[in-house]
Amino acid sequence: MSVKISPLVEAVAFPPIAEAMSWVKPKPGNRALLNMCQAVPSYPPAEKLQAEIARLAHAPNTGGYTDIFGIAPLRTAYAKHMSEDYVTTIDAANVAITTGCNQAFSAAIMAIAKAGDNVIIPAPYYFNHQMWLTMMGIEIRSIPAFSESVKHPLAANAAPLIDARTRAIILCTPNNPTGAIYPASELQAFFKLAQSANIMLILDETYKDFRPDAAAPHQLFNQPNWEQTLIQLYSFSKIYALAGYRLGAMLAGPEILHEAAKILDCMTICPPHITQRAVEFGLTELEDWKTEKKLVMKHRLAALRQSFETPGLNYKLVSSGAYFAYVKHPFAEDSKSVAKRLAQDNDLLCLPGTMFGPDQESFLRLAFANVGAERMVELSERLLESQK
Repeated sequence: MSVKISPLVEAVAFPPIAEAMSWVKPKPGNRALLNMCQAVPSYPPAEKLQAEIARLAHAPNTGGYTDIFGIAPLRTAYAKHMSEDYVTTIDAANVAITTGCNQAFSAAIMAIAKAGDNVIIPAPYYFNHQMWLTMMGIEIRSIPAFSESVKHPLAANAAPLIDARTRAIILCTPNNPTGAIYPASELQAFFKLAQSANIMLILDETYKDFRPDAAAPHQLFNQPNWEQTLIQLYSFSKIYALAGYRLGAMLAGPEILHEAAKILDCMTICPPHITQRAVEFGLTELEDWKTEKKLVMKHRLAALRQSFETPGLNYKLVSSGAYFAYVKHPFAEDSKSVAKRLAQDNDLLCLPGTMFGPDQESFLRLAFANVGAERMVELSERLLESQK
């Protein structure tokens, strides 16, 4: 007798990072792997933060539950941070701390949509967004995330796809997988479109800390009644190098948060207590360390861009920023075949565009956060080698 599996779950591809890691086959003569598969920084958390985590592990009560939305001091500190970063006023009552940004996305979707509904999302898109939507039975209607002349999606392309079953437009900026940073004017256009259609704009800004300047990314929080239209998501994993500690955040209005509380309570009851207190410490004590790490990523990005200027290199850098480079490969075969060959023959691990949505057979995603600037020469060398 065969096991009966949910057809919605069965329709979802196996987790992409795990699949890509299975392509690496160690053999005699292999060079050190150039691992550009997963978006994780190569450095550990700040020493002061590690010491604080160790202290917290011995503190009373940190093994216990917190409120569903997290501890009040962290919600207040994050609201203050966002208010300063976006030149606006965010209230702690609008903050839900979550067990990673993926959980924030899952809760946001469950709060507003059901099986049979649809959402609009630019392709290529973050694969975990697609996986969750598919498991929920929610239709994905995709628009182009970029074209030859424009490196970001257009609200004008989304408008014709909205109907009575549309519940949200989903954007990710800086984008995973392309690295593109969407202009404030276009985000405003998407907001107005969502507002006029009475649907939600879900804005994943996990990589906001790695934008190229300190200017506010947009003015959406300054729009009247933004809570009726906008849900903003964030992860503390990247800037604090805390990916395994699992902490994210959602900013939303009271109606959304009321429903999200039910979902979050069933998922994990509360976010990790020690991580919450560690991030509270980070928000107030690690500005200099964060500035240093932003510069590290800026230098890695510059070195990566320079590597694609190597004479004879037929791979084309389509878009880059934050932690990512989106690259058009020069071969007639599909991107998964190319990515597997790069892993097995050229000791370069990256993800194929086909893992990020339709019509991506010609592209590869390179995540460079865990590769030092000095190794970008190796990147161009191994790509050149693959052309032979």
